[in-house]
Amino acid sequence: MPRPHALTWVACFLYASVLIAGLAVASTAPVDPVRSSAFASALLVAGALEIVERRGPSSRVAALAGLVVRAAAYTAVTALDSSGNAKVLFVLLPLTAYFTVGHRVAYALAGGGLLFACVLVIGRPALRADPEALSDLLMFAIGVVFALAIAVIAEREETGRRRAETLLTELTDTHARLREYADQAATLATVAERSRLARDIHDSVGHHLVVIAIQLEKSAAYRTVDTDTADRALAEGRRSARLALDEVRRAVGTLRADDTRFMLAGALQALAARLDDSGFGVTLDLTGTEDTVGEPGRLALYLAAQEALTNARRHSGATAVAVRVDLTPTTGVLDIADNGTGFAPGAAEGQGLAGMRERLELVGGEVRITSSTRGTRLLVTIPVVAR
Repeated sequence: MPRPHALTWVACFLYASVLIAGLAVASTAPVDPVRSSAFASALLVAGALEIVERRGPSSRVAALAGLVVRAAAYTAVTALDSSGNAKVLFVLLPLTAYFTVGHRVAYALAGGGLLFACVLVIGRPALRADPEALSDLLMFAIGVVFALAIAVIAEREETGRRRAETLLTELTDTHARLREYADQAATLATVAERSRLARDIHDSVGHHLVVIAIQLEKSAAYRTVDTDTADRALAEGRRSARLALDEVRRAVGTLRADDTRFMLAGALQALAARLDDSGFGVTLDLTGTEDTVGEPGRLALYLAAQEALTNARRHSGATAVAVRVDLTPTTGVLDIADNGTGFAPGAAEGQGLAGMRERLELVGGEVRITSSTRGTRLLVTIPVVAR
């Protein structure tokens, strides 16, 4: 532990006090220049040592040497002091040792000094009978205990201060990392929201645009053959255009709260009605209760059905598609099978199927697709935990 700066000033204050008291008492008697000079020189040596060691000794050996020099200086000062106050300087030895060479040496010096003083007093009858000597012994013992108590308190305070500085540094680093993580989370949230909007636009607006194209083609094909069918196809195209516009508005205002509850049965029936015609028949069979699967799960099932039916209508050449939905207490199952020509194994998935898989993963679901020349089957399973 580094030596407290306060210890240097306390020691220098004691040196100055002993010097002033000693010279004051010496001035009342015939002046002995040699004695006074030696007395002042010993105190100056001790003071100079305090200043030199203010930043701490360079090694343990240097610290021990400093203690030896102090002890010699204090002994010389005590022997040359005319006031008898220099004995208080020995209290500084264990206090200094505590911070320079360790508490064990400090306790040893304190115990050895007290033992020596006790033996000295006990071994000399004249000192035992001298109240002043006994008072000095008691004051020395009190001073040593007080000095070591201050050293312990100072050490604990310094340890606490260093721990607080370490914690402050760690807290600052943690705060910086948290800020970095928050920035990363904000970036990831932005990317996730963009991906969600991309899926929504593809699954909803894209679907309606496909329906519009199909109905326009149907209207053009039946214009000269069956005007009523052509008019109905054109009306259905207009309706899909309005739905597409509504989906665009919903995507733009996606942060607006919407209390409308999504119902799977009605949505699937409307989807099947829009796609069903003489060249593409859609049958729907729904069993179970919609509350079994939560709204995110129901929406994922609907969008998966929408993507599968749209692909079947555009690419498979199918004339019939069977849609079966089974909502049980444990799972929600969507099974779609068509009689189209299928697709080659290992064919790359388009944006729609990739978005379907991503959306199902968000609700804990999975999708399996099998295809052959006799048709394609899509099986989606969503657990109840999707609620």
